[in-house]
Amino acid sequence: MSNPLLSNFLTPFEAAPFSKIKTKHFIPAFKHNIRVALEEIDVIVQNNKTPTFKNTLEALENCGMLIGRNSAILFNLNSAETTDAIQKVSQEAAPLFSDFQNDIRLNKALFKRIKFVYKKEDRNHLNQEQLTLLEKEYKSFVRNGALLDKTSKEKLRIIDTELAQLSLRFGEHILADTQAFNLHVKKKGDLVGLPKSIIEMAYQMAEQKGLKGWVFTLDYPSYVPFMTYLENRELRKKMALAFGKRGFQENAQNNTEVILNIIKLRQQRARLLGYESHAAFVLEERMAKSEKKVKFFLDNISEKAHPAAKKEWMDMEVFAANKLGITSLKKWDTSFVAEKLKQAKFNLNEQELKPYFPLKKVLSGLFEIVERLYSLSFHETTETDPYHDEVIIYEVKKEGLFYALLYTDFFPRTGKRNGAWMTSYRSQKKDQRPHVSIVCNFSRPTKTKPSLLTFQEVTTLFHEFGHALHGILANTNYSGLSGTSVYWDFVELPSQIMENWCYEPEALALFAKHYETNETIPQKLIEKIKKAAYFQQGLQTIRQLSFSYLDLSFHDKNAHLINDVKLHEKSQIAPLQFIKDTPENCMSTSFSHIFQGGYAAGYYSYKWAEVLDADAFDLFLEKGIFDTQTASSFVENILSKGGTEHPMTLYKRFRGKEPDPEALLRRAGLI
Repeated sequence: MSNPLLSNFLTPFEAAPFSKIKTKHFIPAFKHNIRVALEEIDVIVQNNKTPTFKNTLEALENCGMLIGRNSAILFNLNSAETTDAIQKVSQEAAPLFSDFQNDIRLNKALFKRIKFVYKKEDRNHLNQEQLTLLEKEYKSFVRNGALLDKTSKEKLRIIDTELAQLSLRFGEHILADTQAFNLHVKKKGDLVGLPKSIIEMAYQMAEQKGLKGWVFTLDYPSYVPFMTYLENRELRKKMALAFGKRGFQENAQNNTEVILNIIKLRQQRARLLGYESHAAFVLEERMAKSEKKVKFFLDNISEKAHPAAKKEWMDMEVFAANKLGITSLKKWDTSFVAEKLKQAKFNLNEQELKPYFPLKKVLSGLFEIVERLYSLSFHETTETDPYHDEVIIYEVKKEGLFYALLYTDFFPRTGKRNGAWMTSYRSQKKDQRPHVSIVCNFSRPTKTKPSLLTFQEVTTLFHEFGHALHGILANTNYSGLSGTSVYWDFVELPSQIMENWCYEPEALALFAKHYETNETIPQKLIEKIKKAAYFQQGLQTIRQLSFSYLDLSFHDKNAHLINDVKLHEKSQIAPLQFIKDTPENCMSTSFSHIFQGGYAAGYYSYKWAEVLDADAFDLFLEKGIFDTQTASSFVENILSKGGTEHPMTLYKRFRGKEPDPEALLRRAGLI
């Protein structure tokens, strides 16, 4: 059979020809790709010449390029456009990749060559990027079992295979539970409070399902406004409980055993490698360095944020009792009451803002902001093949020349997981430009309105675009050090700093334009947005901290003692919660960041990077938000450099000093 995954793509930009790639192509291609890569590695090992950086490290860096490309295609499709067949193939592929990685990392002869270069080569002949790659590869081998005996290496193989499959299963369970639930509303009187656009969207969903009335789902564009605006408390309760039960029901998708297996296997793996815990293993390669330092960081913020959060909660309780007749706040009330309080406090209704944020204009304005800052231009192209007909692809140019491909995928659909993320189909390296993608779940256009974003969705788009810029502007020699291949507690800096432009009048003027009149958002609304930015920062901060503490607790030295996921979660989150626990719900069973994504023992990274971004954006505020010299420095020292140097070295080169932790607290209005 003709299998496009067996060779380089002969397409414009060498982009993936999605319409020609069939599910049946993946496994045969992976087996062939792996066989070829292992043969390439054997050539390195059999080389009789003295090991050098070039004939060992550089040669290894260039092995298995088709495996990386093809696995990126499969696993990205599994997140954004999955089917039962793709899920099955992903489960079949996971152990193949795990075995392949172990075949490399546990290759005694290969490690011997790398160790020789690491210990013996004259480092004066290597540049900084080469030194970093050498250090990274040597550590990677050691951290993946190269120093273990044969029996321990076999144990590691088994653990890695099981972990890869469990992670996939975790995500499949959440997706299945999310898609299994629909709330069918038959009476129009039950929709009081909902914006017209959300009602129209629910009506169209019902039509698609052949039902009369309105259908709401657990996808964010449906769920979030439902919980924020619907007056009917019982229906809010029904929806909230369904959302909180994902992965925590008496069905085949229950994730509690999956979690227990994951945390125990992670701990076994860490101890096999000589670490006290998975957290210790992970944090060794982070800016934070240790669990102790992370806890100190979290405790410090918690100490500042908790008094503010307590006051904000009391304000909510008083307001709910006096104005809304709700005397005991439940989880299905918090978004609703917070929105009502915000409206009363700032005279700001999120729905008042939405007409000023049509997706197309926001995206166009974002492109203009990026062009002003970084001299990039975006041109929609039909030369390349999208994986779904809703995906729009842009050719990114710099100084008139091709610089990257950008895939954009904005709306929820069956087979697409919730949330928003940036990913890559092809990494950047010398003589190769990247193909990156941003995937979101925004409100769809209706028959009468374009896609109108909430302000939170606007900041989400800017956030993911910041990640994309980290990939697009990458300019390194080795893909292993390129773009987002950085410490996890540094990777959120480029994304979170982009959110700041959403609050600046000079930037808003470029994209916040009414979808009907093209009127620029009035200054009075901008002032409300800026004031509202501080609204309930204490509660929001405490919420993020509770997730960070929970994450660490699943990966510390006592993780093996956890035998009840729900009870453990309750014990960890309770000190930072003002609301009573909901017994039939569990947050951990859908905590994809740590059980499906790469944030295990690293969820604190969001707050850590917020300190970096607040401090870094202070320089833009000082020099001007479109100051090209500051932007050029940010590209030169942060966005283009990837993981070629230690992140603190890069940051200080940009900022001239270490980040000031107080910058975040000042911005949040907590000090």
